[in-house]
Amino acid sequence: MFRGFYTVASGMIAQQRRTELLSNNIANANTPGYKADQSTIRSFPNMLLSRITKSGTANVENGFEGSSSKQIGALGTGVYMQETLPDYSQGQITETEIPTDVALVNGNLPVNGETGKPGAVFYRLQNPTGGEAYTRNGNFTIDAAGNLVNAQGYYVLSDQGKKITLQSEDFQITEDGSIMENGQQVALLGVSYSAQPDTLAKRDTGLYYTSDGQPLPSAYNVNNVSFSVKQGYTERSNVDAARTMTDMMTAYRAFEANQKILQAYDKSMDKAANEIGKV
Repeated sequence: MFRGFYTVASGMIAQQRRTELLSNNIANANTPGYKADQSTIRSFPNMLLSRITKSGTANVENGFEGSSSKQIGALGTGVYMQETLPDYSQGQITETEIPTDVALVNGNLPVNGETGKPGAVFYRLQNPTGGEAYTRNGNFTIDAAGNLVNAQGYYVLSDQGKKITLQSEDFQITEDGSIMENGQQVALLGVSYSAQPDTLAKRDTGLYYTSDGQPLPSAYNVNNVSFSVKQGYTERSNVDAARTMTDMMTAYRAFEANQKILQAYDKSMDKAANEIGKV
């Protein structure tokens, strides 16, 4: 009986966490460059149950009666959310006509032989606490000092890892990432490549960080990697709102079903303690 309580509770916790993840995806459906999180739910290892009975024969060495076991079957021990991984597929490219908006368009991204998934390219940002951060959100602005920054105020870096300083919003970014001002190249927009983007740590602000703190390699120097940059455009989130709402309803119904089973267990325990226990 108590095992049933733990099994049902684990199912409710897993569905609650899945609902929270899907709610966050819906909340960021209009966030430029946002990558929808996906979850994987797995079951705990099953327990093999056996019935031990007396064999009916005496053990001549110690005088104790022997025993034998008969296999009954497996018992499930619940489920848990194993991990959450972003979906790095390309979002829809939308025109804004704002010169500081930049969209990163995937080209050829080699498929990783171990994971079977393609790599990903990101803008390079200066992390205020040290090192670099990465994003797909190209909704940039120019601060009071003329530096190109993202929505959180992080400096957008060039391919040389330096701040990009501009005189005004009258600048151009070519498809190959060159930033031009007054007919002169000011910098090359910093774009990094990750062959295994699933290993990146995603934070609440939608930024990505390497697990070891080491910077990602420049996408310009990686063989067989291609991409393009579109100024005056943004990449929308890749959240499928209709499917996400359907998944949320499925998770809610699963949570509700586990809740009803928990209530049934509670009534059984109440009857066992207050009615059967009096006999």
